[in-house]
Amino acid sequence: MNKCRFILSKVIGIVFIVNCLFFTFVMPTWAVSYGSGNLIDSDFSGRDLTEDIFDHANLRSSNLSHVNAQGVRFFAANLESVNLEGANLSYADLESARLTYSNLTNAILVGAFLTNAKLGGATIDGADFTEALLTPLEEERLCKIAKGTNPVTGRKTKETLFCP
Repeated sequence: MNKCRFILSKVIGIVFIVNCLFFTFVMPTWAVSYGSGNLIDSDFSGRDLTEDIFDHANLRSSNLSHVNAQGVRFFAANLESVNLEGANLSYADLESARLTYSNLTNAILVGAFLTNAKLGGATIDGADFTEALLTPLEEERLCKIAKGTNPVTGRKTKETLFCP
């Protein structure tokens, strides 16, 4: 009986050590889901948000300047008056998002999915829309205000929108 207890205690000890090592050194970073959350006036500036999910979240008046949000989902999110200056939104899903009056100065939106997104009143100086999916009407509206060159990609905003 003592021999069984000794062996059992050693096995439990080994399992404990393996778990500690796994969760300390191997455990992957899990995506955070802010879906449908009320995040008004939140400060995410400078953070790495890759793999996070903001579907239907209310981020009105929040600070997302200089975030890395590559591939992040903002489906139908309220991004009204949000500061996205210098944000990397490459391949982000912004379908049906409200970006009205948002600051997209020097943002990178390469390959971003912006169908049905509302961008009225947004500042897009220096934004890079290379291969971004926009409705023709929204693209036409943005061409009227497009100016500047993105400091990271070196692309002119008007050229990335195929403005005449």
